Amino acid sequence: MSEQKKEVSARTEKSNRVVAAVCVAFFGGMIGMAYAAVPLYDMFCKVTGYGGTTQRVTQYSDRVLDRTITVRFDANTSGALDWKFKPVARDIKIKIGETAQAHYSAENDGDKPTSGRATFNVMPALAGAYFNKVECFCFTDTTLKPGETLDMPVVFYVDPDIVDVPELKDIKTITLSYTFFPIEGQEPVAVAPQSDQTTTNDNTDANLGG
Repeated sequence: MSEQKKEVSARTEKSNRVVAAVCVAFFGGMIGMAYAAVPLYDMFCKVTGYGGTTQRVTQYSDRVLDRTITVRFDANTSGALDWKFKPVARDIKIKIGETAQAHYSAENDGDKPTSGRATFNVMPALAGAYFNKVECFCFTDTTLKPGETLDMPVVFYVDPDIVDVPELKDIKTITLSYTFFPIEGQEPVAVAPQSDQTTTNDNTDANLGG
């Protein structure tokens, strides 16, 4: 082989190594972006309320408007979870900025202990950024024994800033919706209190303003 051919072959081999390295780096970067996309998207939703994601807060509203709004409550379960899950009251009327407490009830209608975890959203979706939850059972693993019932309170308020949003300034109703999904092979972090009798929810008043 001539020196010229050897030189061309060496350059080609070097070029192929560079292309291979770039492809590997690109592939690795795409994998990294895929793993980062979920938490970044979740963070984006929590900050902006996109898709009806409500806000989690640790303090109550510092002002209450002389204007009321109706909050409706919706409950759903995945077909694989044999629970009766429902709101104690279908809706309440509160003042914007007023802290309120609502209750959901879950009962295991099956013949064995099962575990579930709830996700949530708000409609209209744009209102999610102004629906602030102080206490919530969402994203908590919960286990119920057969026939057992658990009371699940939600403490929340609607941010008074909602009236400054042109698309929401005339809003009359917000719907808070939860869906329970089954979880398998996990140790639950929240278990309903054990009792010889089925626990019942004695509190039927979901409008306990704070």
